[in-house]
Amino acid sequence: MSTILQLAPQNVWKHFYSLTRIPRPSGHMEKITEFLVDFGKGLGLESFVDEVGNVIIRKAATPGMENRKGVILQAHMDMVPQKNNDTVHDFTKDPIETYVDGDWLKAKGTTLGADNGLGVAAIMAVLEDDNLKHGPLEALITKDEETGMYGAFGLKPGTLNGKILLNLDSEDEGELYIGCAGGLDVTATLEYQQEAVSVGLVARKITLKGLRGGHSGLEINQGRGNANKLLARVAHDILIEFDSQLASFEGGNMRNAIPREAHAVLVFNPEDTEGLEDYIKEYEAQINAEYATIESDVTLTIEPVEVPSHVVPVEIQDNLINVLMACQDGVMRMIPTVPDTVETSSNLAIVIIGEGKAEVRILARSSCDTMKDFLADSLTACFAMAGMKVELSGNYSGWQPNVDSPILHAMRLSYQQQFGVEPAVKVIHAGLECGIIGANCPGLDMISFGPTLRSPHSPDERAFIPSVSKFYNFLTATLEQTPEE
Repeated sequence: MSTILQLAPQNVWKHFYSLTRIPRPSGHMEKITEFLVDFGKGLGLESFVDEVGNVIIRKAATPGMENRKGVILQAHMDMVPQKNNDTVHDFTKDPIETYVDGDWLKAKGTTLGADNGLGVAAIMAVLEDDNLKHGPLEALITKDEETGMYGAFGLKPGTLNGKILLNLDSEDEGELYIGCAGGLDVTATLEYQQEAVSVGLVARKITLKGLRGGHSGLEINQGRGNANKLLARVAHDILIEFDSQLASFEGGNMRNAIPREAHAVLVFNPEDTEGLEDYIKEYEAQINAEYATIESDVTLTIEPVEVPSHVVPVEIQDNLINVLMACQDGVMRMIPTVPDTVETSSNLAIVIIGEGKAEVRILARSSCDTMKDFLADSLTACFAMAGMKVELSGNYSGWQPNVDSPILHAMRLSYQQQFGVEPAVKVIHAGLECGIIGANCPGLDMISFGPTLRSPHSPDERAFIPSVSKFYNFLTATLEQTPEE
């Protein structure tokens, strides 16, 4: 673990290390909130928690920089709690264990928390360094971004004084993001009367795992397998080929993470299980062949389990499996004017069936509000055909780009001067907080950028170590070159 403290720039990595010691999964912000407020107060800076739970720290301009536009440095304090099935880890208690693998920093079987811990660490380094030149600064570190951007939604107008917002939550160094997709939570539910299991039946648990998963915005265009979709397909075929009935189905645990694992329990007549294991092995080989260039070592297993007391009625079972098969998942449309960028997508994120209830949670995204509405209507219609009640919540619009932004002009010039190349200017298919904060605080000039991360929201999350120095140097140069009022 000490190797992380030897990485450059040390003033950023030391703070990131301290963040790995503090449990901060979404929904459990108490310890990290206290830590950040104490950090700011320890520097003698105005530090407080707003009424929704965001941490705000203010630092005065350095002498001679008082006439610069105020800058808000923004990141989120929570992390996505994902771990491998064989990893023992309690995200509410245990620290993240990291290791260096060549040019990459990784975690041992869990998400790393570089999303957005490196952004928070960079803010801490800026606040701590009295040798930097900058105008008036505010740190805005929001709560529970990963589960619904609650901190950004709850930010009250008038809380912030700055005119420029630098969001440090993008994941490709050398890219400046000036727009993002909006999002909408789609939740379909159904209550049903369970059936008692007949005497003499046996139960089998079918588990699908080994998928890469990942961020449902950034990596939705890569064609990665969705565990809920794949297991629904497997269950659909088994229910047809074998005399069986569904008892339960469970997969995924975060709306913004492509589900990596899922399992289902089915009951069978003992005489109808002949050939079932071979069928599963053949299905596993088929899935691996279909995803050969995208996934590797996907496993589909079957094992005897205790016979449950109840099952899903056949008609309900068929409707539920059919709707999982039919609902939109993955990329729906690319941006017509930017064909290499996803416009509209859907992530079949969480499925829970059992004990008389069924619930499906989906995250719909689009940079076009009318297409987002169309996707929501399509999903609502699909689940309605299965008799499910659909609730739409957490709706937020995308962040519309401003190519004439003064801070964009300054940052492009600064990057060219430092590194000899132009930064890429992009729109991202993910839900950045900029759109929500911009709606609450109209008139902000906003840019999002960050170090290079890969596979956030999965245990394969990793940070490209050399990119952190470039990111931080660019950040500090940007603060020095902030436009005047």
